[in-house]
Amino acid sequence: MPEGPSIVILKEEAAPFLGRSVERVAGNTTIEKERLQGQRIESIRSWGKHFLLEFPHVSLKVHFMLFGSWRINSDKSWAVPRLTLGFDVGEINFYACSVKFIEEPLDLVYDWWADVMSEHWDPALARKRLRRVPDMLVCDALLDQDLFAGVGNIIKNEVLFRIRVHPLSTVGALPAPKLRELVEQARQYSFDFLEWKKQFVLRKHWLAHAKRTCPRCHIPFSKAHLGRTQRRSFFCESCQVKY
Repeated sequence: MPEGPSIVILKEEAAPFLGRSVERVAGNTTIEKERLQGQRIESIRSWGKHFLLEFPHVSLKVHFMLFGSWRINSDKSWAVPRLTLGFDVGEINFYACSVKFIEEPLDLVYDWWADVMSEHWDPALARKRLRRVPDMLVCDALLDQDLFAGVGNIIKNEVLFRIRVHPLSTVGALPAPKLRELVEQARQYSFDFLEWKKQFVLRKHWLAHAKRTCPRCHIPFSKAHLGRTQRRSFFCESCQVKY
């Protein structure tokens, strides 16, 4: 599943289409895609894992789910796009994703302060919201898009390893400095992810995710599907403290 930093990259790659009008629509989506014919893109935005195209009277939300992807000015010859938007300067193809219309203004729909990649991100607000869910596991908290929009499983595993917190710790049990560190590193690692992804070296920087051995303790990582999300967690029973 593409995480927030990857959607920021897509937003940057799609920038040449800003102000352009849709000249061709295609794809196997069931939404009324013809509504976009002739419509001009007024803004290109992202919120967490959502890619957003804003038109004069409606917005398009693309969520890439677990296996979604995109191609700009090229296509997958072996796959039918969920949606294709053609412009006079190229096209965007979306695959294996969810596409939906949003009728309301985006500023009324999205909490931009919850997006870890946003300029509006508010760490104080994030800490306040975390204190409201003291019994939540930290592995679930990091994946809660209302708390950390854009954080996915890779970032979750890497952040918890970076700050030495066991994924089965509860939010309310974290000491105040550790709670602050959790919030800070959720954003910091997201921007590290962004830079490494652009340089095509992201996997080289993984310390915990999909790894077998702890680089600090040199013992096998534990691997389990934890929390209500049951997403894969990789963690060290020695150096990651369970609060």
